[in-house]
Amino acid sequence: MAYKKKTKKAKRHINSVIAHVKSSFNNTLVSITSMDGDVLLTGSAGKLGFKGARKGTPFAATQVGSTLAKDMQTMGIKDVEVNLQGPGSARDSVVRALQGAGFNITVLRDVTPLPHNGVRPAKKRRV
Repeated sequence: MAYKKKTKKAKRHINSVIAHVKSSFNNTLVSITSMDGDVLLTGSAGKLGFKGARKGTPFAATQVGSTLAKDMQTMGIKDVEVNLQGPGSARDSVVRALQGAGFNITVLRDVTPLPHNGVRPAKKRRV
């Protein structure tokens, strides 16, 4: 079988992206997408090696934000829209880490789902 030469993946140069931050009590997930919705980068506190209760801390979220910021700078990203979701305590920490890395945050949007009337209640107990 002949040796196939691998083609080098072209580096993307994007000006503005959307950072989707999902912060629960147990973990913080961040995904960086283009304006069209194509996922460019992902990161989480568990991926960085935090275990157990430490994954949901603001410090872990700051580390996630700073590691993603390093990768984003190589892509030439300048403007970031941030979508925050979930009740966790680490929501603001990711935003602060991105700001500290020198990104211009254009929009802060809270996209936490809110129930309009909830689910149907359970039937009445018969004793």
